[in-house]
Amino acid sequence: MSAVVTSAALNVAEQRLRLLVETESPTGHAEGIAACQDHLTQWAAPLFGRPGEVRTIEGVDHLYWPAPRSGGVLLLGHADTVWPLGTLEHLPYTVDGRRASGPGTFDMKAGLVATIGALEQLGRVDDVSLLITSDEEVGSPTSRALIEHAAARSGAVLIAEPSLDGAVKVARRGAGIYRLAAIGRAAHAGLDPERGANALVEIAHQVLRLAEAGDLNEGTTVTPTVSSSGSTVNTVPEHAEVHVDVRAWSAAELTRVDRLFRELAPVDPRVTLQLSGGINRPPLQRHCAQDLYELARAVATSCGHPPLEGAEVGGASDGNFTAALGVPTLDGLGPLGDGAHAAHEWVDLPSILERSQLIAGLIERLREAPPRRITAS
Repeated sequence: MSAVVTSAALNVAEQRLRLLVETESPTGHAEGIAACQDHLTQWAAPLFGRPGEVRTIEGVDHLYWPAPRSGGVLLLGHADTVWPLGTLEHLPYTVDGRRASGPGTFDMKAGLVATIGALEQLGRVDDVSLLITSDEEVGSPTSRALIEHAAARSGAVLIAEPSLDGAVKVARRGAGIYRLAAIGRAAHAGLDPERGANALVEIAHQVLRLAEAGDLNEGTTVTPTVSSSGSTVNTVPEHAEVHVDVRAWSAAELTRVDRLFRELAPVDPRVTLQLSGGINRPPLQRHCAQDLYELARAVATSCGHPPLEGAEVGGASDGNFTAALGVPTLDGLGPLGDGAHAAHEWVDLPSILERSQLIAGLIERLREAPPRRITAS
């Protein structure tokens, strides 16, 4: 690739990234997500020869180009971000040399740009499906069935989620998301507190118990995160709740912790506990990615890229769903950068082109030697 062509391609990638990032698309913001989908359709429809199908599930729109026949490659990504509307006002999109910064640059709008770039490098796309969902950042509650359907008819799944310092992600912990609420009885905190049943005190007991449920030796974490209680400073809280994040490398550990949640009993018999949530994503185990990883290493070498490393990470993604079906899945194929979900989020612009080349090369290799189905465990 000549320097002129490289410069032109880099300019196109940067302009596409700017359009996506400056189109704010927090999960649940239908207008912003639809605008991002319009951009993606403008770039992808000419390649597929047709606009994508908008699949509306429980009021949420997802964008899907299914391949005419099964057995090919599924490119999977998401257009939603964790950043609320108005973030651009204090955290604008900026470019400084190789770096582009702004909300959603790294997770995962640069990955979407790299995915489109990969499609443009292929001579044909009749054996490629593209699915861009809109609720990944909240656990994919409406898109999971569609993801699993698209993966089941594919021979492999490639996901341009952020890399880890350039490493692709060959294993991810599974996840559980829970909300535990305590329902007590309100009373005046000064006049007759004894007549109340303090929901906050009850939740405090439960949080301490849950915080001890992790197992560092197994890599299992149970982390209370967001909590709330009470209505006024002089009222015994009638209601309190806590949200809890669970991560584990094995399905057995996720099941163990889930059972603990369901066996919780109130310390104060006057308080009622209410539990919602559960196991959200199964683990993505390394054997589901290993063959694709070895192939990706070979492609990276043939492209003159640095040696491609593989990382095992705690964060979950939609690749957890596809790997659990036994479909070979390689995640973290997105560009280099840092700061996902953080104010310093940034992406390395030239690496977008490198990842496009890597993904396209992988698809070409998979056409020559389709991967074997995996027995997920």
